[in-house]
Amino acid sequence: MGEEIKVIVFKLGAEEYGIEVEKVETIERIQHLTRVPKTPPFIKGVMNLRGVVVPVLDLRGRFGLEETAYTDSSRIIIISIKDLKVGMIVDSADDVIDVDSETISDPPEIVGGVKAKYLRGVARVGEERLLILLNLKEVLNKGELVQLEELEE
Repeated sequence: MGEEIKVIVFKLGAEEYGIEVEKVETIERIQHLTRVPKTPPFIKGVMNLRGVVVPVLDLRGRFGLEETAYTDSSRIIIISIKDLKVGMIVDSADDVIDVDSETISDPPEIVGGVKAKYLRGVARVGEERLLILLNLKEVLNKGELVQLEELEE
């Protein structure tokens, strides 16, 4: 047995993804977003989260997947990278599971239409389930982080 990693499971379409729990601050329902001009289309705007302005992006748009209307199960996962908080809109956020680090393999070139550079790996959970683990450093690359930091000010 390798090291256990606690992962929050969320969905985009039929695919299940995971983010390490320690990178997630909170999971929020969809709320009012203020659009910000001159940002990439997948950046949906900013939200006020308990007095903090948080930029929000749609992960479907980020990955080049077809964007869909938000539903009652859509969520905004608030993550912290360095000193920056960022919200990511997902179709649903289901549960928290333990993943054995030994079950994680390198990602194939494309999984569910998502390029490998956005992925940390694919974890086998049980017999049937595959969980795609995100590489948050690539999901939010340095240039975009600088742009998002400017939105927070």
